[in-house]
Amino acid sequence: MAVAITSVIKNSPAWKKRIQPGDILIAVNGHSIRDFLDYQFYIKDSDLTLELTRGGKIRFVRLSKGEEEDPGLEFASYLMDEQKHCRNKCIFCFIDQLPKGMRETLYFKDDDSRLSFLFGNYITLTNLTDSDVQRIIDMHISPVNISVHTMNPDLRVKMMSNKNAGKSLAYIRRLASGGIKLNTQLVLCPGINDGDELRRSLHDLSALYPAVQSIACVPVGVTKYRTGLFPMTEYTKETAGETIDIIESFGEDFKKKHGTRLAYAADEFYLKAQREMPSGEYYENYCQIENGVGMWTSLREEFADTMDDYDGAEPKGHSAFATGTAAYPLIRSLADEFCRKYKQVTIDVYEIVNDFFGHSITVAGLVTGGDLIAQLRGKIQAPRLVIPDVMLRADGDLFLDDVTLDQVSRELGVTLETVGCSGEELFAAFCGGTDQP
Repeated sequence: MAVAITSVIKNSPAWKKRIQPGDILIAVNGHSIRDFLDYQFYIKDSDLTLELTRGGKIRFVRLSKGEEEDPGLEFASYLMDEQKHCRNKCIFCFIDQLPKGMRETLYFKDDDSRLSFLFGNYITLTNLTDSDVQRIIDMHISPVNISVHTMNPDLRVKMMSNKNAGKSLAYIRRLASGGIKLNTQLVLCPGINDGDELRRSLHDLSALYPAVQSIACVPVGVTKYRTGLFPMTEYTKETAGETIDIIESFGEDFKKKHGTRLAYAADEFYLKAQREMPSGEYYENYCQIENGVGMWTSLREEFADTMDDYDGAEPKGHSAFATGTAAYPLIRSLADEFCRKYKQVTIDVYEIVNDFFGHSITVAGLVTGGDLIAQLRGKIQAPRLVIPDVMLRADGDLFLDDVTLDQVSRELGVTLETVGCSGEELFAAFCGGTDQP
């Protein structure tokens, strides 16, 4: 496969060799370039021979560069070719539970091993071939993040509605033996892959330690649009507690033997079970925080440390914050702590119930602009409203329902600002702006 060069960085080694946009890169040092991973792997050498073509005429360009220097070529996308679509029909798939009429990109299911390495996406391995797995090992593409869900081959086939789902579990063992580090996740569905099946998955995955670096256990999400799909129940206080007990019991035993818990329950399990969140020490290095594991504790402890260390000007003013129902108790309690210490500050915190997806969806990242407008119109007294940036598309100002930041700001009559998920950023937002701390 050949890939088109879209631009060349000025004064780079490629620019000095007069390589131009529109040239087609065929190979580097004799190795065919299929995608960005090939390119990144083969340009590590200091002396390169690039095979290029333009208008059907092939030429070879030799260039030298520093050991860590980039040749200076840029392409239309990281992948250089089309993103791989998921071949599974998982019984718990969140995308299948979206309402109709949303923007097209929201319905795309990716399952691309390259995105696992580049951006931390989780993949199921069902898209991979033997040669793909060997390529990961040969290039030492590590770590790889894997959506396992169960280590029972027959159950995995059932849960993913893919006849190859069970066979692909062998790739986990092959990657582990090939020296690839693995982060894994189990989306747990009540009565399906929890209980004894969860115990089996924890046992089988832990046997691959230290290649398997972590296991995140996350509860299934169920929206109000789940019609015509596999019957699925939600976790209750009792069943969530039982699941936590299995995970914590395993973690305690594993820590005694190996010095790490390895497996963790997502924060949502503790909220559903109405149990206190573990301490920061429990989560060790927060290896699965992007999966919602330890995020609550990390935010709380970072916030406390930042407030203890703050020696800037006395904060003043009136602000409003809005978040989902899961995070509301924490944000409310942190705001109260802040206001007790800084008497000239008033912080209103609003809990946004998810009417769009259904009230069982409680995370802030799935709150829509429409729900913000409907639930806050006429209520906000503060001049500014702060929301978590996870409510927005990563590369823009669009909520999941295609409402923009500007629309929400106009409808509510406030200045709208976003805040990241760290305790330090939240403290700065409480102060009235990121420049104050």
